[in-house]
Amino acid sequence: MDAEKELIAKQAQDYYNHSPVIILGSGASAAYGLSGMGALATHLIDTVDVSSEDPEAQKSWSSFCELLNDGVDLESALHKITLPSGITTKVVLATWELLNPQDLSIFHDSLGKQDLFPLGKLLKHFLASTQTQINIITSNYDRLAEYACEQENIHHYTGFSFGYKRHAIPRDHIYSKRQVNIWKVHGSLDWFTVGNDKIVCLGNSSSIMPGLRPLIVTPGIEKYRNTHREPYKSIIHESDNVLEAANAYLCIGFGFNDEHIQEKLINRCANNSARVVVITYALSESAKSFLFKGNVRNYLAIERGATDESSIVYSSGFDKPILIDSDVWSLGGFMSLLM
Repeated sequence: MDAEKELIAKQAQDYYNHSPVIILGSGASAAYGLSGMGALATHLIDTVDVSSEDPEAQKSWSSFCELLNDGVDLESALHKITLPSGITTKVVLATWELLNPQDLSIFHDSLGKQDLFPLGKLLKHFLASTQTQINIITSNYDRLAEYACEQENIHHYTGFSFGYKRHAIPRDHIYSKRQVNIWKVHGSLDWFTVGNDKIVCLGNSSSIMPGLRPLIVTPGIEKYRNTHREPYKSIIHESDNVLEAANAYLCIGFGFNDEHIQEKLINRCANNSARVVVITYALSESAKSFLFKGNVRNYLAIERGATDESSIVYSSGFDKPILIDSDVWSLGGFMSLLM
């Protein structure tokens, strides 16, 4: 290991030893082929049928589709156009119908691939120490974090009990010496409402049974309206407490474009000198602004270089980016710095 890489490894290990909260962004799921916002936007245009809606609703949908076709990203389009509740329901259903089969396919692949989830290996390594609880915060709907835990036989909690038809419970309802808490601030593919208020969690459903509605929050304005309701309200409250108490964060594929997560993260890193590691395929402009313009004093950020086997490292300990001829930008590659 050359001198620069050794210093980077020491910094990564130091931050790791402060028991970071893990933040999973959409990039963590994209690595497994799950559709991102661009593919979702195309899917919505192609599949959402508004022919039964009233003329005003159809007009708002046409305006929304025009924005997407003009290259406006999905989140921005949903901020510009407030869709009627009936169309919003159809958007939620179409989102679930796109992502759920992809999620289940990854689960099926994991049954024959023990090394499919580097996250599971990382969690197992964490829990082999004196640490008894690990917190993961994510805006992703998929269940990859849950699958990673189960791959390594790790007890995990998402706000619900165990079984075929699960209900909401507090996290200490079931005692475990080692536990991973997964705070899903925008919902999950296995959360549903029955009627208007009852909430259930049904694992690995291949279709939506009559009378159920997926509990996932769409981007845009609706995201901020719905997260004041349960179960989002309690989950966000718990995740806020976790973020405020932490001294270190490990961000995997997180673009720093979600206000439910990043506001407290920014405050802790800028005002309390908390440590942050960001590993991703490519740093977003929001991530760069946070790291390089936001008074963050302790950071390590790594993105892919020109090839999969090269990395660009930005560190609060270096005056300029460092090029490394190996993969330390993916989670599996990053773990080589820790172990």
